[in-house]
Amino acid sequence: MPDTDKVFAGSIPKIYDEYLVPMIFAVYAEDIARRVAARSPSTLLEIAAGTGAVTRAVAAALPRGVRYVATDLNEPMLAVAAQRQANDDRITWRQADAMALPFGDAEFDVVCCQFGAMFFPDRVKAYGGVKRVLKPDGTFVFNVWDRIEDNVLTHEATAALEKLFPDDPPRFMIRTPHGYHDKTFIRGDLEQAGFRDISIETRSETSRAPSAEHVAVALCQGTPLRSEIEARDAGKLQAATDMVAEAIRTRHGSGPVEGKIQAIVIEARP
Repeated sequence: MPDTDKVFAGSIPKIYDEYLVPMIFAVYAEDIARRVAARSPSTLLEIAAGTGAVTRAVAAALPRGVRYVATDLNEPMLAVAAQRQANDDRITWRQADAMALPFGDAEFDVVCCQFGAMFFPDRVKAYGGVKRVLKPDGTFVFNVWDRIEDNVLTHEATAALEKLFPDDPPRFMIRTPHGYHDKTFIRGDLEQAGFRDISIETRSETSRAPSAEHVAVALCQGTPLRSEIEARDAGKLQAATDMVAEAIRTRHGSGPVEGKIQAIVIEARP
């Protein structure tokens, strides 16, 4: 995975939060929130919080008195999250690397992470760190995207970009967000890290956007796919966005857009 796959900077965090979160992340954030709340944690750690989609959902589901630490590797993303939820004194925002969690042993009842594990350079090491900071009866709740073919709009966008860059098509979406979906592999990584009670399920939802243009801006300009496009031709970002919008419009019409999305949701205990 290139280093650029993990860079959410410049205008990406704002576009990500405004366009991508309501389109594909919010519905899964609600699912994570329900799972976390069912554990009634008094101490909670979130890894790869991004712009706070899960943080907002989980905070709304938990009572006062909870200690909630929300972390992300990218400070610009965390800044957006903190601004969105500035008045919640239960939450501590902290820049942190999932590969080296700066917390004590057995400190948290629950650790949660939404669509972050795909970005971990060494997942067994990261999961081992999660196990270390969990209490012995704690739970790790996280999700990852299923294969790109089961995520319609992203798949269609990727196919459209192959036509614009036929000699070197951008592969970010296939390589990273949709590159870690083998359930046997995921279970094996968790077991290597010391988790024993592991449940894994597939969850399908519907992605919704007000227009094809919204989808195109979300994917081409609100993710590291933007950096991949600009690396090929810095002047073609808008052309790429327009091409994706046209492809989505051709398949889904000129009005609101819907498409299947699918994720894999995991709960693991030591």
